[in-house]
Amino acid sequence: MGERYLIALGSNQRHARHGAPERVLSAALAALEGEGIRVLRAGPVIRSAPIGPSLRRYANSAAVVETNLLPDALLIVLKRIERAFGRTRGGQRWGTRVLDLDIVLWGGGAWSSPGLTVPHLAFRTRDFVLAPALVVAADWRDPLDGLTVRQLLHRLRRANPLAPA
Repeated sequence: MGERYLIALGSNQRHARHGAPERVLSAALAALEGEGIRVLRAGPVIRSAPIGPSLRRYANSAAVVETNLLPDALLIVLKRIERAFGRTRGGQRWGTRVLDLDIVLWGGGAWSSPGLTVPHLAFRTRDFVLAPALVVAADWRDPLDGLTVRQLLHRLRRANPLAPA
């Protein structure tokens, strides 16, 4: 058995071959499999408002994956997949993007290295990450505060009653 991760997926730009953002996320799951990363569970695709300057709504999802890679090595593969889908680095922060893949949680606990912090620094404040994660990893715990994904989403929505239900 390998390492298990909760990955967040996002897209708000059409792809020339894959089409609409929802289809980009499906293609990204297939790309993970093509890299030898086993997709154990994939959550629903939800639509969310953008953070920052982008005007396009996002398609977001989450997946539990298994691989023999440690977090730094997995990040390299995720960035390679993003580039294969046309993502470029630089440009405007939180701008329009074809594909965004983030390591949210790792079954091994916390991880910190240059360029990567697990758990993801902002996942606790993002309904668009926690809502699809609830379906695939409701009982996964944040290694820093011990709360489950279910508890984190409940806390977020209680603090922000206008968040999607």
